[in-house]
This record gives sequence, C-alpha cells and structure tokens, in this order.
Amino acid sequence: MLPIITEEISAAAFSEIFKDMPAWRKKMIHYIKDENPEINTAIIEAANNTSLDPKAVALGAYMTYNLIELAMQENDQIINFKE
Repeated sequence: MLPIITEEISAAAFSEIFKDMPAWRKKMIHYIKDENPEINTAIIEAANNTSLDPKAVALGAYMTYNLIELAMQENDQIINFKE
C-alpha cells in the first residue's frame, strides 16, 4: 500500500522543486540512477517513448517518486516514534 501524501508533504516538495526545476530534475536523475536504477530506466523509457515533452514526462515521474519517498519517510517516523 502506498503512503498518504499530505498537503504538507506536497507543499514542502513543491517549494524545493519549483525553486529551480531544471536543477532539481538533474539532481533526481543522478539520485534515482544510484538509488533505484530500474525505476530510472523505466522513467527514461517512458520519456523517450511519448508524444509529449520528454522532460515534462520525466519531471512528473521524478516528482511522484519524490512525493512517495517523503511520505514513506514520514510514515516510518510515525511508526518508529518513541517517547
């Protein structure tokens, strides 16, 4: 099951992403290439095989990956919370 992406998570992610979108996308390309090469390959394949703007397709995929990752981290913090 995927984690819930809250408005707070979205706002935090978008504020970082839209500060300098091209630089953020490049950072994510390198991050995902190391972190999860299979996902990176799938994103590149989708971007290269679309009739849409490949950079926009890749950006959407990287944004989704980032949002899910942030939500999972938040869930892990809640689950592992100790008083």
